Amino acid sequence: MADSGASVRPPRPLSSSASVHPSSSSPRSALARAEQFVWLTARVLEQRRFAYHFIGSRSEGAADAVETALDAYRTADGGYGHALEPDLRGPVSQPLHVGHALRVLDSIGRCGGQRVERVCRYLTSASTPAGALPAVLPSQRGYPAAPFVPMVDNPRGELLATGPVVGLLHGNNVWHAWLFRATDFCWQAVESLGTTHPYEVAAAVAFLDGVPDRPRAEAAADRLGRLVREQGLAVVDPKRLDAFPVSPGYAPGEHHFPHDFARVPESVARAWFTDDEMALSLDHLEGEQQDDGGWPVRWRRWAPGSALESRPIVSIDALRTLRAYGRRID
Repeated sequence: MADSGASVRPPRPLSSSASVHPSSSSPRSALARAEQFVWLTARVLEQRRFAYHFIGSRSEGAADAVETALDAYRTADGGYGHALEPDLRGPVSQPLHVGHALRVLDSIGRCGGQRVERVCRYLTSASTPAGALPAVLPSQRGYPAAPFVPMVDNPRGELLATGPVVGLLHGNNVWHAWLFRATDFCWQAVESLGTTHPYEVAAAVAFLDGVPDRPRAEAAADRLGRLVREQGLAVVDPKRLDAFPVSPGYAPGEHHFPHDFARVPESVARAWFTDDEMALSLDHLEGEQQDDGGWPVRWRRWAPGSALESRPIVSIDALRTLRAYGRRID
């Protein structure tokens, strides 16, 4: 090739404040194996999240990097789209995407300020007259979505979508007019639960973990915990999976365990399980790490891309849960 006259220089090294160093954990540790999996398979957002939580310090710069990656999923109406929640594809905003975004912001201490004001304006526009969020809005029609996601013209508000959002906003001391009706909806939904299923229970727990009225939350959690035990929704003995049938409509083997409800020891759901049951649950979670370093997706896999994008998310959640309970991951 002819010489253009331009010299080629080696790339300038990153400054120490901007670099991301591999973790110093043992090469065969759960963390080191998961790190290789993340670098190999994850989206930029999950790579940045992994670096924030497990590599170096939780600095302002690392949080900025997570938020910048998350901004790529923002939409003009103040919500989030672009398959942030991997089972909903396409560019349109959806409440489930917003819930995912708030969980990310909460995990880096950024769930507040103008960014959340914008989100609350979107939530106001997306909710039903009762202040509740549908799981999926009709705007999703025409874009790929998991076959187990309901698509109707006039969707009703659901605890599944509303509970986690309301709980996170309350937990971060956010106050907005939308929250008043949404909080009332969640209280009514949680306190009237009868026959339920694990994802609805997890949404109720997310609400109860963040809502300010702690005595009422603890009373509701006590009742909910009894429902979970009575209906066998949590596998308290992983060696006896057959004794705990999966909920109707779930994928074969889509069981839920104590750690799925009590992600951290401070959760209201922790009181539902004995120390031995929680230890067995965490043992099972440790054992689920696969040969490639990642954790499996237990729900129904319907497309290669969504499954690939979901596994790093699940893996980061698994590591954070294990560390929250004092399990050695490095």
